[in-house]
Amino acid sequence: MTNSYNGIAATALAEVSWQKSQHSNPNGACVEVALLPDGEIAVRNSRFPTGPALVYTRAEIAAFLAGAKAGEFDNVL
Repeated sequence: MTNSYNGIAATALAEVSWQKSQHSNPNGACVEVALLPDGEIAVRNSRFPTGPALVYTRAEIAAFLAGAKAGEFDNVL
């Protein structure tokens, strides 16, 4: 795998396993995540599995999840 960067085509990450939440909506449209070999985490939209994937560090994902658990993003729903 070449170096990943934000906006990489999800198809370039062919050797990863994508995971979605059990809480995704009934038609399967949701956000999926994949652990990359270098420890970073890729995120993609399951409606567009061949589209772009954004790549984040573990610290960035941990900060986002902590904010989501604390309700910091509830205002966007």
